[in-house]
Amino acid sequence: MRIGFDAKRAYHNNTGLGNYSRDLIKGLADNYREDEYILFTPKHSNNPRIAFTNYFPNISSRLPKSFLDKRFKSYWRTMNMEKDLILNKIDLFHGLSQEIPRRRNHKIKYVVTIHDLIFLRFPETYKRVDRIIYNKKFKYASDNSDKIIAISKQTKSDLIDFYNIDPEKIKVVYQSCHEQFKEILPQDEGIAIREKYQLPSNYLLSVGTIEKRKNLVALLEAASNIDIPIVVIGNRTAYFQEVSQKVAQLNMKKRVIFLSNIPFKDLPGIYQGAQAFCYPSVFEGFGIPIIEALYSKIPVITTKGGVFAETGGANSIYVDPYNKEEFENQINQVLSSDQSQRVKKGYDFVKKFSTENHVKEIKSIYNELLK
Repeated sequence: MRIGFDAKRAYHNNTGLGNYSRDLIKGLADNYREDEYILFTPKHSNNPRIAFTNYFPNISSRLPKSFLDKRFKSYWRTMNMEKDLILNKIDLFHGLSQEIPRRRNHKIKYVVTIHDLIFLRFPETYKRVDRIIYNKKFKYASDNSDKIIAISKQTKSDLIDFYNIDPEKIKVVYQSCHEQFKEILPQDEGIAIREKYQLPSNYLLSVGTIEKRKNLVALLEAASNIDIPIVVIGNRTAYFQEVSQKVAQLNMKKRVIFLSNIPFKDLPGIYQGAQAFCYPSVFEGFGIPIIEALYSKIPVITTKGGVFAETGGANSIYVDPYNKEEFENQINQVLSSDQSQRVKKGYDFVKKFSTENHVKEIKSIYNELLK
């Protein structure tokens, strides 16, 4: 079987979609070595996270060849890539990041992974031109793929609601987080990482882009009367100004620690040192940081409803993030009581979100389409 991938994100994205792409490609190449995996990318990269491809003889890459395709790489990915799929005798193409090239050859099977349709649920958080482009690409991929992989039941529901997709065409396949979160660091290594960033011995942790949908202000308000620092890791958007104003208003400048551009290898040590992970997001397609926290063996406090219970399981704590008293009480409860059983049960639950399970289910979809 010759499987092609849209590998732009695998080469050039260091976080969410990039991690999803790299982990899946590596898992397939390692566990199903009889197949060939061809990575279609607009350009190569020195990204060390893609270096694993050098160690698998069944992985190779392809770049645009013609002058036009090299010059207009987006046009190649959207309109001309299928010519190269045919040339390379691809049996099945997997669009890993919510899009596929224009489809003309119906002998090739197409699969697309849809991560979320947040731009439709919260259009005010996206530029109009981006919404138009995303909607055009995602809808085309959903309508014209042979199978859609949704990363959660929430995303499957959104595909049905917004695009009227036949439920039978959609398969929910849960992803995992990066393998490095699945190993508890030796105590001295964890301490060294936390000392590197001058972190206190006790803190609450929040991870995610600092944007309005992630709702960091709700955490600040809930923790304003609790004597514990908050460590915030995430890239900043315009919403950071509102967050900064709230920090000043609540007199929390000495208690809120903002970190950005943290090397990926240091993140597990920061997770594992936290007393709790707080994720008051309004909406997610899945919520990878919750998985990272559960693997890190720390309690999770997140939002009622939506995808959060699907990701966090029965032993995470769910609150209305706009109910300050409820949120504050739950934080206090976690900090003042033994959480060992909650953490153990959360860890037992999260193991179902394994790379092994993810890769096995994806491979079964490929086999079903090509049988």
